[in-house]
Amino acid sequence: MKRVRTAVLISGRGSNMKALLDAAKDPAYPAEIVLVAANVPGAGGLDIAREAGIETATIDHRGKGSREAFERELHARLLTANTELVCLAGFMRLLTPFFVDAWAGKMLNIHPSLLPAFPGLDTHQRAIDAGAKFGGCTVHFVTSEMDVGPIVAQAAVPILPGDDAHALAARVLVAEHKIYPAALAAVASGKPAPSGAVPTVYNPPL
Repeated sequence: MKRVRTAVLISGRGSNMKALLDAAKDPAYPAEIVLVAANVPGAGGLDIAREAGIETATIDHRGKGSREAFERELHARLLTANTELVCLAGFMRLLTPFFVDAWAGKMLNIHPSLLPAFPGLDTHQRAIDAGAKFGGCTVHFVTSEMDVGPIVAQAAVPILPGDDAHALAARVLVAEHKIYPAALAAVASGKPAPSGAVPTVYNPPL
């Protein structure tokens, strides 16, 4: 079985990255993690990747002159690794059209809400403040507009009485660690067929 060569981009501790690495340890998993790249020197997830025997790269976004200049260097590094799919896992950079277009249909992100509800930041507190009964997470393809790309997988997490943002975030993170590997597996094996305006939704069991 040919496994899809996948790179993971991180900025910090990389807990979702670790979930992907753990899943990819199985030779039957349809994606192979070939590179973990960070834009922040010393990002905690790099050590986890190295310990797992995964190639790593640090491309500091600072001092590059522009966002696109940084992205062109990152893009070149992904090509060097023969990357076929890119997974954003806590990668805290807004991407320019250059990078989004270069990886169109080949780049996934995980967002801590049930999109299209609560795109952007502070999702958990916003869900609580709105009186929502559920929070959750969404894996979606990255497009030029933030958090609106075709959906691959979602998981709903109940908002409990007395929840604060921290408590909800912790429970949602557990769901993230389950659905991101499932979503990547689905994409790598060709299951979803995103069609732009009508997302394909794949709901793995939690």
